[in-house]
Amino acid sequence: MAASSKAQVLSLYRMLIKESKKFPSYNYRTYALRRVRDAFRENHKVDDPKVQEQLIRKAWDTLALIQRQVSIGQMYQAQQTVVEDGPMKTR
Repeated sequence: MAASSKAQVLSLYRMLIKESKKFPSYNYRTYALRRVRDAFRENHKVDDPKVQEQLIRKAWDTLALIQRQVSIGQMYQAQQTVVEDGPMKTR
């Protein structure tokens, strides 16, 4: 992989992680983070330039999808789960 391509992939990875952390729902957030990390780990040794280009295109599409889903998720109030930090409610 060329140096510019490595920089592009690293930048794309960082953007995907950053956007995934914006999910208001804990479950969606952890799922998106896990999927992004797993996909990059799985494909980090791909040497074929055509396959690399396809993977980069797929990652850009995934970034757009995550951005849309985060926007939709922020429109509606998500109920916090037990594992999330927040004030305890008493009855």
